[in-house]
Amino acid sequence: MSHSFPIRVYYEDTDLAGIVYYANYLKFIERARSEWVRELGVDQVQMKAEGVVFAVRRVEADYLAPARYDDELVVETTMEPGSGVRLVVKQDVKRQGEILFSAIVTIICMNETGGVARLPAVIRRSVH
Repeated sequence: MSHSFPIRVYYEDTDLAGIVYYANYLKFIERARSEWVRELGVDQVQMKAEGVVFAVRRVEADYLAPARYDDELVVETTMEPGSGVRLVVKQDVKRQGEILFSAIVTIICMNETGGVARLPAVIRRSVH
């Protein structure tokens, strides 16, 4: 299962050199994951009301080529093997098919006390 999310680079996303500031790629992939989870039918507001939230446990990132102001990018998200309590996704930020940034992101759910909770059922079913 994969998901595509379009992003346009705005001036505010760039640094003094006119390229996307490195930390903004993490924002781009976070937005893409949020939209992907929404499309799966997971209501994160309801999850929080029930005392469970998503948390990023680990990010492994590679910056391969710069994106610049006004570039049209696409974030592609695909699931990797995970478990009932851990979701691993591969996310690539591309410009016209060229990978500019690539990340492997490990996500867990946490309860109100900071303990690990099971992933939502729709995601657990998708992992297996």
